[in-house]
Amino acid sequence: MSENVKNMILAAALSLVFIGLWDYFYAFPEIDKQRRAQTQQEQLAKVPQLGAPERVTAGQPPVKAAPKSLAQALALSPRIAIDTRSISGSIALKGGRIDDVSLKNYRETVDPSSPIITLLSPEDGPSPYYAELGYLTAETENAPVLPTTETLWTTDADGLTTAKPVTLTWDNGHGLVFKRVISVDDEYLFTVKDSVENKAGAPITLFNYARVSRVGHPPSAGYAALHEGFVGVVGETGEEVTYDKIEKEDNAVKTYKGVGGWVGLTDKYWAAVVAPDQNLPMEARYASMGGAVKTYQADTVSDQKTIEPGKTAETTTYVFAGAKVVDVLDAYKTNPGLKRFDLLIDWGWFYFITRPMFRLIDFLYKLLGNFGLAILAVTVIVKLAFLPLANKSYQSIAKMKAIQPRIKELKEKYGDDKHKFNMEQMELFKREKVNPASGCLPVIVQIPVFFSLYKVLVVTIEMRHAPFFGWIRDLSAPDPTNVFNLFGVLPFDPTHVAIFGPYLALGVWPLLMGGSMWLQMKMNPEPADEIQKTMFAWMPVIFTFTMGGFASGLLIYWTWNNLLSIVQQGVIMKRAGVRFEFWDNLRKTFQRA
Repeated sequence: MSENVKNMILAAALSLVFIGLWDYFYAFPEIDKQRRAQTQQEQLAKVPQLGAPERVTAGQPPVKAAPKSLAQALALSPRIAIDTRSISGSIALKGGRIDDVSLKNYRETVDPSSPIITLLSPEDGPSPYYAELGYLTAETENAPVLPTTETLWTTDADGLTTAKPVTLTWDNGHGLVFKRVISVDDEYLFTVKDSVENKAGAPITLFNYARVSRVGHPPSAGYAALHEGFVGVVGETGEEVTYDKIEKEDNAVKTYKGVGGWVGLTDKYWAAVVAPDQNLPMEARYASMGGAVKTYQADTVSDQKTIEPGKTAETTTYVFAGAKVVDVLDAYKTNPGLKRFDLLIDWGWFYFITRPMFRLIDFLYKLLGNFGLAILAVTVIVKLAFLPLANKSYQSIAKMKAIQPRIKELKEKYGDDKHKFNMEQMELFKREKVNPASGCLPVIVQIPVFFSLYKVLVVTIEMRHAPFFGWIRDLSAPDPTNVFNLFGVLPFDPTHVAIFGPYLALGVWPLLMGGSMWLQMKMNPEPADEIQKTMFAWMPVIFTFTMGGFASGLLIYWTWNNLLSIVQQGVIMKRAGVRFEFWDNLRKTFQRA
């Protein structure tokens, strides 16, 4: 193996080790810290909601003490029940908020009896998270009376279903009648049609606003490769800001302007988003306020609209509250035409690789009926796709091995004259038609494929709670077994050990992955350089510990890929007539031990 190949593999290894160190030494400990902080935040008093942008005015709601339970918070307002194929919950008539949404098709754990996911909850309950729509005015004198968060809307409906929209009505008693028609589809999209009828004797000027608000910093999934926080598209540009980074902006506010788009807050698998008319200009804002308990808000404000006496103005706004299912988000790009709505999923910089990778895995899953088998099949397909490139690379490695004795002779002949040695070595490469850099190609190709699969497993909900075989019941989660508690015999979780816990997620699949990597190393002679020799010897151990907490689906892919590479390299070496050093290397290793 050439020095270039060794250096490339070493660089790839160090990159993966860095990811492991980041996720499991820094990011994962932050999860527990944030969850503890969230528990403390729920005990504190609420902060006031954010107001509107400076060019408009809106009343501030009173600060309220939080009830002790979700049930008490729900009871503070009359409600309209929501019941569809995908969601359940209710809409508060006080304020007209969508603030109670649970996802019927998703549970908190793989246990089928565990609670379903609660996404949105009312302001006065634990973990407030809700969507709100309303009106603002720029008028300072003779300002019209507008509905607020305390306004009690009326309705004659008893529930919202896919087939039955609901209509909310409020008369301000001064010539303005507000109506709100809310409908919902079979998935997670609410369509809200607001209208204002002006029966007064003078024109009025209003702005429509829509916002998603969340009180308290939510627990993080803890992945460096995953965005959580503010997300949106304004005009044609995607905009992402984390909860922590918004605090570094001037006044903890970041604003955007464009025609069409959407903004909201996203978790790993769930999101809440508001989207105004996609053909009209809007001003969007990400903001944070508060002391011990932060309130995070993503909002939009439309351009002003003047309503003449006797006229009615209408506005349509969309509210998404649900799971980030790829096909569902893609469908909303077409109908109702939400711009680049697939960016609600954090596909990352390698979008052009990650999206096709997901589609391929999803297709194979539907064909084979198991995501684990789909991952194995994808590995074979990738191997076949790059087979000519890999064969050429391994043939180059075989030629390099064949001329190693002659390179050794050159080293002995020229001693410390490195310049002369390099010149003669290059002449040798030309005569034998050997390209030492070609051995790097499989590594270069494998790195983006590895990262794209890693991204798919981390960000797509389709992999959530997807089982393999045996003890693997969730391919997006780490292997639940652990060698340090004798695979469940001892009653403790080693991963909760202080400081070293993240490195102790050592289950069966991490061990298999490390073992397959060690066997692959034995396909080649040991490096002559002592530093490289030591690094390559410890690399499987380092990978095993740092990748132990990675998604089990990723470890299955890596293990299977290593085994296929061993077979492929062995066949090519044999055909090239190069000595197969695998068994000799194994024998030497055990003799030294």
